[in-house]
Amino acid sequence: MRQTVRRHLGKLVAGAAIAVTATAAMVAITLPGPAGADDSGSRNGSQEQGRGGQAAADGRGSADAPRPGVIADAPAEGERGVGRDPLTDDELERAEQLALSPAARAEGRSVTGDRGPHHLTTNLAEPLPSEADAGPRRAEVRFYDYRSDELVTKTVNLDTGKVERTGTQHGVQPSPHREELREALELILGDPLGADLKADYQHATGKPLTTPDQLWFNGDVYRPYREENVPDKLAECGEHRCVRMVTKVKDGAWIDTRNLIVDLSARTVARVG
Repeated sequence: MRQTVRRHLGKLVAGAAIAVTATAAMVAITLPGPAGADDSGSRNGSQEQGRGGQAAADGRGSADAPRPGVIADAPAEGERGVGRDPLTDDELERAEQLALSPAARAEGRSVTGDRGPHHLTTNLAEPLPSEADAGPRRAEVRFYDYRSDELVTKTVNLDTGKVERTGTQHGVQPSPHREELREALELILGDPLGADLKADYQHATGKPLTTPDQLWFNGDVYRPYREENVPDKLAECGEHRCVRMVTKVKDGAWIDTRNLIVDLSARTVARVG
């Protein structure tokens, strides 16, 4: 049974402790550093003091001190990159539009059940061996289709506007997109298993937890082969898209939610451990 007296001491733990254990459990998750850490003032002060001392030793006044450097504005990004330049914003948008055909949009489903597979990433594709760096610019666009639980990868030729290759894979689970993690947290908040998270947030802040936007959160794919005891409810994870969450109060304490696993494909929440 839940203990109500100072229960939060077991759940709201120090950031350093959670960071160590979370790293061991989920290598891909990066936890933020301490908020407000800024030592630029002390460094700059030491540098200014050093320069002033040198000027005094040389018999020079402050007028001889070097003027601050001027940072030039970044050049405007063009519609198309050149060679191996990173994809521009226009190219990213065009690649996703070309990859998401009307048929794919009609048949696929996103993490929220909307029409069209869920966009994950768009990256510059490697040139073919025969092309070296002189070939056309291509983009590799990856989607996750929640209707079929497939990872869909499409290679788009940005010069011709054609999809040159399409690949589908079952049981391949890349790192989740931010929107997928947000949906996972929505499911936790809407599930009875999310009661402890809500209570811990209330205890820490004095306010009710009603939306993921009130938390800092991150997460990674849940891989059942790393667990000794996998609940039956999570047996399909790997084929299904499942994630494990890490959460904290914004600018506050960590809340340990690592024992809650969300099956995004089945839209269910289970507890492990």
